[in-house]
Amino acid sequence: MPIVPPEQPTSFLSLLPRIGAVIGLLFIFLLGVKSLGEGFELIGAEWIGSFFATTENPFIGLIVGLLATTVMQSSSVTTSMIVGLVAAPENPLPLVNAVPMIMGANIGTTVTATIVSLGHMGRRDEFERAFPVAVCHDMFNYLAVLVLLPLEIWTGFLRSTAVWFAESLSGFSGVDYESPLRSVLSTAYAPIETFAQTVFVTQGLQAIFVGIVSGLFIFLSLFFLVRVMRAAAHSSVERVVGRALESSAVSALLIGVFVTVMVQSSSITTSLLVPLAGAGLLRLEQAFPVTIGANIGTTVTALLAAMAVSGPNASAGLEIALVHLLFNLSGLLLLYPVKVVRRIPLVGARAVTQLALRSRKLTVIWIAFLFYGLPALCIAVSRAFD
Repeated sequence: MPIVPPEQPTSFLSLLPRIGAVIGLLFIFLLGVKSLGEGFELIGAEWIGSFFATTENPFIGLIVGLLATTVMQSSSVTTSMIVGLVAAPENPLPLVNAVPMIMGANIGTTVTATIVSLGHMGRRDEFERAFPVAVCHDMFNYLAVLVLLPLEIWTGFLRSTAVWFAESLSGFSGVDYESPLRSVLSTAYAPIETFAQTVFVTQGLQAIFVGIVSGLFIFLSLFFLVRVMRAAAHSSVERVVGRALESSAVSALLIGVFVTVMVQSSSITTSLLVPLAGAGLLRLEQAFPVTIGANIGTTVTALLAAMAVSGPNASAGLEIALVHLLFNLSGLLLLYPVKVVRRIPLVGARAVTQLALRSRKLTVIWIAFLFYGLPALCIAVSRAFD
């Protein structure tokens, strides 16, 4: 007769503080997104117009998203802020300007795993296995942007498809329905608004204060949310990723989605693959679909952020979140099913690794070029065509 472990009820109770912390941090995150949109309303229309005029150039918008993500080390923070700006009650960021910024954030998020792989640089065999697993994510996202950004500029298919979906889901998503969550968020924002109006005389100073507070809410809540969920699920994540080693590509992709949704960070998922590859437990071909799944899983954060916005431009917040999802799904459908195309990022990652093995300086130069040199090149190209 099997014996029921006596510790089971205690184990569940021990999870309650962690569950409470996750709920509280999610609320702070959503409050930060809402505050960002409200604070953006306070900024002068002239300044907003000049900023938006800059991001009308899709190359500049791409660079803004890329650099913001590399600096903050989180595409979740960048995309959440973009959702808040697009859904601002007044003077919102135009949806067409925000699409390249979302693509740039997708590229920027790959820097974390690339940096993690440098920890294996002192051991040649490990580095040769670990570095291409990190770089294949860079390659895939760059290829997706190279294909989909020009297509979006010419046709606007991501934007129009997202608008269609948002209109179809408007009743369900709450765009036309003031949910209790939004009412609670409005109540929670009121003290911040009152404090800003009491302490600061001008709207400009109020906007700066609210922007700083909302940015801190978003960044810190996501930072601690990731840590809490990682601590709760660390062993589970390792087991789940371990199962992907012998699974099919579809299963591995779904595991990448699941793990990223669970820990709310694609960087954690992809960074976890790097030491596994370095230890010889994971081949590049096995890691690749997991990284693509992580791309799709990370879009959940922007969809959560869209829940926090309200007002006349709430639907735009949902639309840009859907653009993020559609972009990653389109990249998957365009670049993964055909074997010849699928091998391009893998061959490229191995070629770059052979270059990096020759010199540590070349490795650093490659990373600097990938995340900062190419953006500078994009600026030069955009100016040449202005």
